Amino acid sequence: MRNVYTYNDFKKVDLLKALLNFSNKKEYISVLVSNLDGKESSLPKDYINYDIIAGIGKSDVFISNHDSFEKLKIFYKNKRDWLFGYLSYDLKNEIEDLNSDNIDNFNADNMSFFIPEYVLLLKNDQLQIETYHSKYKCDKFVRELDFSNLLHSVVDVEFSRRVDKEVYLQTVNKIKTHIQRGDIYELNYCQEFYSNEPKILPEVIFFELNELMQTPFSSFLKLKDKYILSVSPERFLRKKGNHVLSQPIKGTKKRGINKSEDKILINELNISQKDISENIMIADLVRNDLSINATKESVNVDELCKVYTFKKVHQMITSISCEIDSEISFTDVLKATFPMGSMTGAPKLRAMELIDYYENFKRGIFSGSIGYINPKGDFDFNVVIRTILYNLANNYISISVGGAITIQSNPYEEYEECIVKAKPLFDVFNFKIDD
Repeated sequence: MRNVYTYNDFKKVDLLKALLNFSNKKEYISVLVSNLDGKESSLPKDYINYDIIAGIGKSDVFISNHDSFEKLKIFYKNKRDWLFGYLSYDLKNEIEDLNSDNIDNFNADNMSFFIPEYVLLLKNDQLQIETYHSKYKCDKFVRELDFSNLLHSVVDVEFSRRVDKEVYLQTVNKIKTHIQRGDIYELNYCQEFYSNEPKILPEVIFFELNELMQTPFSSFLKLKDKYILSVSPERFLRKKGNHVLSQPIKGTKKRGINKSEDKILINELNISQKDISENIMIADLVRNDLSINATKESVNVDELCKVYTFKKVHQMITSISCEIDSEISFTDVLKATFPMGSMTGAPKLRAMELIDYYENFKRGIFSGSIGYINPKGDFDFNVVIRTILYNLANNYISISVGGAITIQSNPYEEYEECIVKAKPLFDVFNFKIDD
């Protein structure tokens, strides 16, 4: 069992700076930031358990590209320890008879987790550290944290489109033809922007992006030479004991310039039949996914199409939960619900087939999930959206963005929604997209 040491008077922003500074000393680090202590979010304070939860350094690593969920189950059973890492969208190729031959310059594994040396849990300025090291060594680790400001580095980066705007618009219409034929009800269609510009400082980019967006599922993940800088607003799945919760997002509006305009935009989202239908279709898909492992009649829609406010956008969120029996493995719950319906469409299998056909890049970690698993088999995972992928080995930067296409979709409006979602990510690189 890990030793547990407690330290007081740690401010969230100071600890975040220290951990990002420390990331230059470690090959493996995961920092998950809730941002629910600010005034910009309308989310309830119990939405997430910690202000920061982090895994620092590695004592063991799990990587898999085949039969990954079963291998993870065995690895966890042998270790019974904290795991930090990601589930790649391309795990779908293991779950279903699918494959992806599209362009892939980030080169992610299907699944990657590490067992950290130190687990840091910050809540209300109290820091709890779990480690196998002694109190002396843990105190030394804390003393070595550098709380100074991150080096500010403004980097101008030019991005190229993987698909030009006109082709994007044409593809949306082709997807709508599939909907008219009854192949699918909804499809999440995404596009990639990429760059091979000079090296960036990912810890600085993440800090600026997190300050800008203040989302509840922000995460800085470094796995050797791969960095995932995510300011996701969306939870994929959380397990606490026998209770499982999914919170898909469908429906986005930009923030207004004042409270009056915010009210108007929130009302527009509340009554948008397109966004409501998108949300309900995915909610039905999630209910079906959860029911695979749920106890009888325990699947419940706790909140349907509720609009919440974030720093830059308003989002429509549905909360669906269930209970599972104690003998059900957490890996079975993840496998039954992955990939998340909000990033595929419905029905899920046909939507994923068409995604591989119409998209011209391999999603990899984008629209996968980042999170942690604790020694009890409980977990919390986000949806990898609003995310910068950076591969230091080949100097590749990737920003992908998309939205749900339904029969009501207007191609130009769908494109504009993509730009609204991606704009803050481009802003940290001083890149102005040409509409």
